[in-house]
Amino acid sequence: MGVGLSILTRADVERREHELLSPLAAFSDASVGRLVPEQADALRTCYQRDRDRIVHCKAFRRLSHKTQVFLAPEGDHYRTRLTHTLEVAQIARSVAAPLRLNEDLTEAIALGHDLGHTPFGHTGEGALSRAIARWRGLDPDGDEGRRLFRHNEQSARVVDLLEKDGRGLNLSREVVDGIVCHTGSQRAATLEGRIVAVADRVAYVTHDIQDAERAGIICEAGLPSVVLERLGSSSSQRIATMVADLVSTSARRGDIAMSEPVWEAMMELRSWLFENVYTQSDAKVEEPKANGLVERLFMHYIGHLDEVPAEYRLHDSDAPEVQVADYISGMTDRYAIRDYERLFLPRAWRR
Repeated sequence: MGVGLSILTRADVERREHELLSPLAAFSDASVGRLVPEQADALRTCYQRDRDRIVHCKAFRRLSHKTQVFLAPEGDHYRTRLTHTLEVAQIARSVAAPLRLNEDLTEAIALGHDLGHTPFGHTGEGALSRAIARWRGLDPDGDEGRRLFRHNEQSARVVDLLEKDGRGLNLSREVVDGIVCHTGSQRAATLEGRIVAVADRVAYVTHDIQDAERAGIICEAGLPSVVLERLGSSSSQRIATMVADLVSTSARRGDIAMSEPVWEAMMELRSWLFENVYTQSDAKVEEPKANGLVERLFMHYIGHLDEVPAEYRLHDSDAPEVQVADYISGMTDRYAIRDYERLFLPRAWRR
């Protein structure tokens, strides 16, 4: 007789977590829960369920047509917000596994961390902040005006309120905490969330070099010597170095951290990218167009709230600027361009 397949239930997985994971891990059966209590799944832990909800949601699918760094790139090999998200998830799991932390929670946070990103990347994020500031009568270039729209906070808003036609995904609070805290000064409550925050940086400082080189803006040999010496002379070497250092240093300290030499080299690379890629005219040539497009869409919809889809008007009825920002931030680059053309360009000029 053949050997039958046995079923691994949620309870089995939760029990195995306690046998295999570090005492510092976030255990699935110890989650603080969801905003709205739900009956547990028979097969999946709460974090596995959250991961699946994120992968199947509309906001996740839209990431494939949202800019990472380069606006309107010519070529099929440039990163999008989706490919960046997948790279962050891979790097984060590569760190969580040897530290015996919860890979499912790590992956869920990584897959959801950029769901609230705007079209046109950080350019769109800044444009929405300025538009909201002007609407509220604030200085769009002041400290408060520049912080009115943040993609990490919007990502949490997407999963808590906007997805599923305004009902939200009702994720575990540890996942939402990790999403909010993946950028900025506030650290995630879980080690898994802290891994994602570092993995996000590891991913973008590495792949932005490849995209900039593909665009002809930089060459590998021009990287700072400290980066080449401490991290390596190729993308795969740099990722391997940073992941290995992150694992070994975190294991020693009991918290998520890199050694000082590797952290300094990574931050040096980040600063170099800002000087040589992110603020260079060749990389920013489309920014004025993107800024104007987003701000003009905002002004149109703030004056025509009836044209904003109903799912974005279910919340914050006393703050129309928030409803409009919810709608515009969910647009892909190409949808925003088509919508702009539909609203503002004569038919004969449209693509």
